[in-house]
Amino acid sequence: MAGGPKVTGTTPELACPIAPVVDIVFSRWTTPILWTLNEYGRQRFVELERRIATITPKVLTQRLRQLERDGLVVRTYHAEVPPRVEYEISELGRSLGPLFASLAEWSPNLDEVEKARAAYDSRGSAR
Repeated sequence: MAGGPKVTGTTPELACPIAPVVDIVFSRWTTPILWTLNEYGRQRFVELERRIATITPKVLTQRLRQLERDGLVVRTYHAEVPPRVEYEISELGRSLGPLFASLAEWSPNLDEVEKARAAYDSRGSAR
């Protein structure tokens, strides 16, 4: 990647200032949760669970708490009988839209990635 001068003997965060952003945004399940909330709007836990079918309830709870803590998701508790909780993407979370759009634009390159993997794997026995 292009960038500034090479920095040695420093923390990964200083060597690559986007590392903390990548840790927050691209940790497992974050993008499907944010994508779903952005696409479908405010949702209850069960709705999210249905839309992201492969996530476990425990992991969904953990990720939603972390996303709320990071300010990317807003949790609203409605004191009703029975109680109702809804989640929605925050303005901060919505600000990631251009990043996700750029990644979506890059996604046609996944075919090239698959070709490269197949070529690499086919050389496996020759190493």
